[in-house]
Amino acid sequence: MDVRKEAGRANKKQNTYLLFVRLCAILLLAVFNRCAMRGFASNALSCQERERLEGEFFEARTRGRNLSRLRHLTYRERAALDEREEAAQARLAEHEVAHGCGR
Repeated sequence: MDVRKEAGRANKKQNTYLLFVRLCAILLLAVFNRCAMRGFASNALSCQERERLEGEFFEARTRGRNLSRLRHLTYRERAALDEREEAAQARLAEHEVAHGCGR
């Protein structure tokens, strides 16, 4: 009878350990799926001009989207916003080619 009790306790301990390991694995996956992981070298070697141009492009694109959600834009307004977005994208592409700092 003692052998069965010992086997039952060992089995219970093993199941508890496996449950703990599974919970830890799930928590780790949940945390690391949400975080954008970047290497240290890419952060240290970032180009400030590229970041500024990316921000300019993102702002132009976001502004066009937000304005079109608020109201119907005229043809000239839409064309001006599209031109601004294309110009920002072109400046970013030119900088990447000239400076070689594309990600």
